Order: sequence, then structure tokens, then C-alpha cells
Amino acid sequence: MFSSFRGLPPTVWTLFAGTIVNRLGYLVTPFLVFFLAARGVTGTDTSYVLGALGAGNLLGPALGGVLADRIGRRPTMLIGLLGAAAAHGALFVAPGVWTMAAAALLISATGAMVGPAAYALMADAVDAERRQRAYALFGWGVNIGTAVAGVLGGFLAAHGYWLLFAVDAGTMLIYATIVATRLNEERPKKTQTPSTSPSSSPSSSSSPSDGGMGYGVVFRDRLALALLPLLGIQLFVYSLTEVALPLAIHDSGLSPAVYGAMAAVNAIMVVALQPFVTARLAKLPQLAVQCAGSVLIAVGVALTGLADGVVGFTVSVVVWSLGEVVVAGIAAAIVANLAPAHARGRYQGAFSWTWGLARFGALTLGVTLYTGFGPTLLWATALVGGVLAAAGTWALRSRVERRMAHALAA
Repeated sequence: MFSSFRGLPPTVWTLFAGTIVNRLGYLVTPFLVFFLAARGVTGTDTSYVLGALGAGNLLGPALGGVLADRIGRRPTMLIGLLGAAAAHGALFVAPGVWTMAAAALLISATGAMVGPAAYALMADAVDAERRQRAYALFGWGVNIGTAVAGVLGGFLAAHGYWLLFAVDAGTMLIYATIVATRLNEERPKKTQTPSTSPSSSPSSSSSPSDGGMGYGVVFRDRLALALLPLLGIQLFVYSLTEVALPLAIHDSGLSPAVYGAMAAVNAIMVVALQPFVTARLAKLPQLAVQCAGSVLIAVGVALTGLADGVVGFTVSVVVWSLGEVVVAGIAAAIVANLAPAHARGRYQGAFSWTWGLARFGALTLGVTLYTGFGPTLLWATALVGGVLAAAGTWALRSRVERRMAHALAA
């Protein structure tokens, strides 16, 4: 099974192991509504805490990307992990709604700092040709940990919510120990890129120059500015599987257990198929695979609108799960290959922020379309938006391929 990832350096395997440990403790967020209800927080007050949690997912990646390039990948990961562990304790003992909201903001913001730093560290350790496999392995670890956490969380919650907080904080401290003792970091040096030479034209596909330690390096990159919104639309469509699918199952008169079964189908498919699919697709053009997988996800999500029973929902989940397996690791690898070596943290921060914005959009715009204008419009929007975003991504292939060729030659 691991032959798909043969040849990856120890840094990647250490991050893979640490990610599984960390995701095994991803327990508080899925059960947060139940915890808040047990503490007497209901109605509008619950939305304040959940809104703060969502806001942190937008702040954390931006901060994590900058810190990863400024102070280093390992220090940024340690700050995020230790901060998130402390924030879990703060949430558990918080005396009121606003202190809970502040703690929830810290949980998501500090936790979201870790991803851009980890992705940048992998890009530093792996050459451009193997980055897709490295990121696919990382994502596989996330799915393994999340699948186990889903079962573990229900068991622990039945015996006391304090166990959820203790396990979450404990796994973050274990991951922090792994980062501190087992990871080595070699910071890439800032180099002169082709676009800084007098002969480079403004439309050059080479990496942009960096005028500082902020996100200007990303904002000046026309290719990144064209690609990231398209990836964001694709991620928005995928995020509907977490938001609108439960609504559709509920409105079909089916029990919450059916949604649990659908989540299990997705987890089993991803964990079982991803290593093999990654190996089969590794030699194909990355952008073509990304676009094909994104169309599969869009079709699968749209099929939810035609489902009226367990079989129909299962078919839709199988289709978009196949798409999820196909695209695993590709978007992050493309972003890493677009980035100058010294700005990888900020490029991954921008990508993670796009991911967070997509999930936030699914929670807001997606639910609004579903409840305010009807499910049919949402499923049609998902299909059309996903297909058009994939087409737009494909239209950028020549520019992306030129930049990636430059990365391979570097």
C-alpha cells in the first residue's frame, strides 16, 4: 500500500505520522454544538461561538503563511499547536458566551496556522516532481485520523465532554513534541527570480519578485491571482458535502444515522483507494487530473439533488468521493511549484485562506441558496460552477506548465 509513496524523505513521513496523531484528536469541533447546549448556550448565542470559529479559519492561514517565511516552519507549527492546545483548555473553562467565542477564535486561528507551515516544509524537503505524492500522503493521514476520530468522538462524548477537550489538547501536545524533536528544517534562500531581470515582460510566467515579508509577492503574481479563485470555487463545491448534504438527508425524512453512514462511505473510499489511485495517476499531467477530478466532484454533489433515498445518496457520495481521491494533493503541489522558494509559506497561506473562505462560503452562501431559494438552485450552481471553474483552470494550463517547468529546472 505504501509503495505509492516510496522514496519520500523522512520529513514527509514524520509530518504524516504527526498529522494522524493530531487528527485523531479532532473531536471538539464536530461536537461543539452539543457541548454548548450542555453548558446552556443555545440559539443566537451558539451562532456567535460558531461564527468566531469560522473567522479563525480565515485569520490563521494568513498569519501562518507569513510566520512560516519570517521565523521558520517549525517555530510556526509549534506556536500553532501549543496555542491551540491552550485555547481548548480556555474554551472548556470559559464562563460565558463571549469568552467562549474568544477561545473558539483562538482554537481555529492557531490550529489553522499549522497547515501552511507544514505544507511549506514539505515543499522544501521534496522536489517538484514528487510534491503531489507528498501532499497526497499528508491528506491521506488527515482522512485516516478523521475517520477514527469520528468513531472515537461519539464514544468519548457519551462519557463526558471533558474527555474530548483532553484528547484534543493531548494530541496537539504530542504533535508539537514530534515537531520539536523529529523535524529538521533547512530554510530556502531567497533567490533572484527571472521576473526581476530587466528583460522580463510583465506577462512572464516566471515567479514574481518579493518586495517584503507580506502577501505582496502573491498579489503581484498574476498567475496565482487567476488560479486561486478558480481553485476556491472548486473547494466551495466540495465543501457543500459537509454543509448541504446533511440538510438534504434531513429534508428527505431520513435519520441522522444515514448521514453518519454517508460519512463512513466517504472515509472508507478515500482511505482504501487513495494510495492506489495516486500511484496510477502520478505520471499524468497534474492540471488535467485536477480538472477531471473537480468535474467528478461537481457531478457527484449535483447528484445529491436527484437522491430521495439511501441508494441515491450513496451513489452521489461515491461519485464525489472518487473525485476527492483523484485530486488529492494536486492543488497544493501546483501552488508549491508556482511559489518562489523563499515565499512558499505565504503561497500556502494564500491557498489555505482560499480553502477557509470556500468553507465559510459554503456555510453562508450555500445554506442561503438552499434555504432561501430552494435546493434545486444550489445543486445547479454547484454543477455549473464546478464545471466552469475546472474549464477555467484548464485554460491556464500553458502558463502553469511553463512555471512548473521552471520549478523542475530549478
